[in-house]
Amino acid sequence: MRTLVTASHVIGYDPEADDHVLIRDGQVVYEDTRIVHVGHGYDPAACDAVVDAGAALVGPGFVDLDALADIDHALLDTWHADGRGLDWSEEYALNGPTAVFDADDRAFVREYALTQLIRHGITTAMPIAAETHSDWAETYDDLARVADAAARFGLRMYLGPSYRSGVPVVTPDGTAAVHWRPERGERGLADAIRFVRDFDGAHGDLVRGALLPCRIETLTPELMRATADAAEELDCLVRLHCLQGTGELRRLADRHGTTPLGLLKETGLLGPRLLIPHAIYIGGHSEVDTPYAGELDDLATVAGIVHCPYTMVRYGAALEDFDRYRAAGVNIAMGTDSFPPDMIRGMDYGTNLSKLTTGRPEAGSAADYYRAATLGGARALGRTDLGRLAPGALADLVVVRLDGPRTGPVDDPVRTLLMNTSGADVDTVVVNGRTVLRAGRIPGVDETAWRARAQRLFDRMKAAYADRDYLHRTTEALFPGSFPARPAGTD
Repeated sequence: MRTLVTASHVIGYDPEADDHVLIRDGQVVYEDTRIVHVGHGYDPAACDAVVDAGAALVGPGFVDLDALADIDHALLDTWHADGRGLDWSEEYALNGPTAVFDADDRAFVREYALTQLIRHGITTAMPIAAETHSDWAETYDDLARVADAAARFGLRMYLGPSYRSGVPVVTPDGTAAVHWRPERGERGLADAIRFVRDFDGAHGDLVRGALLPCRIETLTPELMRATADAAEELDCLVRLHCLQGTGELRRLADRHGTTPLGLLKETGLLGPRLLIPHAIYIGGHSEVDTPYAGELDDLATVAGIVHCPYTMVRYGAALEDFDRYRAAGVNIAMGTDSFPPDMIRGMDYGTNLSKLTTGRPEAGSAADYYRAATLGGARALGRTDLGRLAPGALADLVVVRLDGPRTGPVDDPVRTLLMNTSGADVDTVVVNGRTVLRAGRIPGVDETAWRARAQRLFDRMKAAYADRDYLHRTTEALFPGSFPARPAGTD
């Protein structure tokens, strides 16, 4: 099956420059799973299907390496003056936590999240989900169902169950602590290894395995060393969240007498298999009380950092100099890490935050953020067949409308994409040659029914916070509305 797509703007790829190029009134032709032509002059009569996208930007699918696979992130937890109410109480952890959702509900939550990724133009994803409403972390069976769902929807994914040695808790006096259960971390790693062995390359290579432990402050050094050894044996990537807060720096200094990067070095994780989401709080950062000590040189040795400006700004944080990281040779990929997983809004937030944190209007260009969301993610995965529209690359592409009534005039299409559109303007998504989103709709998904079920599960998840709160506050006390609620039918 050979398909030709035409559009007013196509983002092609120049292999000599290893960079994107803009093709006006361009064509993309793909046959089965591979792109065969990008440019002009291809004969439509030689194709089985011709799609005229009109006034649109056709580009490579976005690569999201911190892709939300949950029902909420940032809606409930980014406006609390006292964030301790969202962690488990020590009492709850000691009494044996219970999962808020059963296996079928967890599977639906993940499936719902996968459809959101597709709706926002994400074609390759490495998921992240909260452990807060689980009984510890993800399971082998959970991720097996995610793999099956990814294949059903046609989304390319790097998967593995999360695992950890400890969970953040709040003691009765309100002190933040960690409740340690190292044996659970060891069992989690064993399941993650089994998953990689069983699923790497599954579903026609749509699914690849990866080791995805939780945040660095919830792992023991022993578990980190075992993870590094397993990644070497399995020849797979590791993603580990770190350098994402000053509290993390203090806890690691108190517990291990070192920095996050120091601990990564000591345990053998720092290197070309490692992905680091966030990587913000390094020496010299305005909120870090130690001077810069070559941390960017260390970060340049890893597969990539995963920059999530959309999420971090919701927590009042930012990567303080995106361009400085790039100039130091750090490979920057992108993640959404929030609901909705809107990569376009994330890139726009990133460019604006770059200008704010540096005071330079040219900082964090739209082009560089677009590169991070495509080529940067592909490089982090070690893939030359993703993140670009070029002959021989996999047929992953996204069509974003540029003629919507709210878009306005089009200048440079990439700047217009970031400044004037959002994920709501994504019209068509193709993964591996399969159209998984057409005219903004996913085949086989009852949007009304799915949204209603998602709301019911969200309400259940929200109510469960009261069961874990260290002060035993009610849901209403934990999550007051923006304005006082007046019952219906009252004056």
